[in-house]
Amino acid sequence: MYDAIIVGARAAGSPTAMLLARKGHRVLVVDRASFPSDTLSTHYIHQPGVARLQRWGLLDRLVAAGCPPSRELVFDIGPFALRGAPLPSDGVVDGYAPRRTVLDPLLVEAAAEAGAEVRTNFSVDELLFEEGAVVGLRSGDTVERARVVVGADGRNSLVARTVGAIGYDERPGLACAYYTYWGGVDDGAVELYPREGRMVMGGARTNDGLQIVIVFWPRAEFQAVRASVEQSFHDALALASPLAERLAAGERADRFYGIADLPFYYRKPYGPGWALVGDAGYHKDPITAQGITDAFRDAELLAEALDAAFTGTRALDDALADYERIRNEETRPMYELTYGFASLAPPPAEQQALFARLREDPEQTNRFFGTVAGTVPIPEFFGAPAPA
Repeated sequence: MYDAIIVGARAAGSPTAMLLARKGHRVLVVDRASFPSDTLSTHYIHQPGVARLQRWGLLDRLVAAGCPPSRELVFDIGPFALRGAPLPSDGVVDGYAPRRTVLDPLLVEAAAEAGAEVRTNFSVDELLFEEGAVVGLRSGDTVERARVVVGADGRNSLVARTVGAIGYDERPGLACAYYTYWGGVDDGAVELYPREGRMVMGGARTNDGLQIVIVFWPRAEFQAVRASVEQSFHDALALASPLAERLAAGERADRFYGIADLPFYYRKPYGPGWALVGDAGYHKDPITAQGITDAFRDAELLAEALDAAFTGTRALDDALADYERIRNEETRPMYELTYGFASLAPPPAEQQALFARLREDPEQTNRFFGTVAGTVPIPEFFGAPAPA
């Protein structure tokens, strides 16, 4: 009998398992994949996520694995560009963009070192119920039981689907994306180029001397883009000439990776015998590159809630209700900001006026970049409460 079985061992699942195991709880974490293995990702970990890696004692391992830091950001709106760096989070000034073939095995290893049992190449066939509550799972002839089964299994979560997790504030995706890697390019800032109907991003350094380049288009264009990915990609890069000029000195080092399934939703993240974490419980377009950072935060919140319940400090439902409330309060402003970015519409007049003012104010420019990184509260910077 485990205290928790966690389905999914990537950016949300392994940290949840690690944190629970460090508190002395009996944890099983399973994944149908083996590691190292890749998954679609924007790669980027903003400063608050990096601060958690540092707090967990894992940042030095990430650095040792050959992932260089990124600090400076450029936001090019056409007539001019803003340049600066987000404010730090708990003293952490750098972001990182590791390959998932590096990050995920590091997290799995940390969970195992903490005492969690890890099983890879493990497919879950069904969840087990007794009197309406989840009590475990089955894989082939193997049955495992737990006080709580946690779904950390992504957008298409088996756990969420099986328990009928209720979605709210659901919105269809607005954009689609393709990304690839470039080699032989000089180091530079992370660059963002919002253009009408496009967003081009480049400059985030990852492992093996490569940089990630990402383009977003309206979702309605996905079939046309997929029919001619390379041409569509280079047409978009032409709208970001400073980046295109830098890339011309190097060469593309990998194939294109694409996705059009980028919905916005919240799901109720708990119920009788189950909980959700990461993309299984909350998702938005990756255009603000918050996925990994969100996963780390939610893993910490969920582990704290489950620990309180397992030790008898709080009732399970009360602890998990607070987990949902805090998650929603901390993500709502970024949810709305991301939805605006994903529309790929030109900045409205008030935003253009704001950017013009920031051009002459480096301190406030850094605070603006902090809103994207999550180190400056969005409502505080923009001077308005977050939408309800």
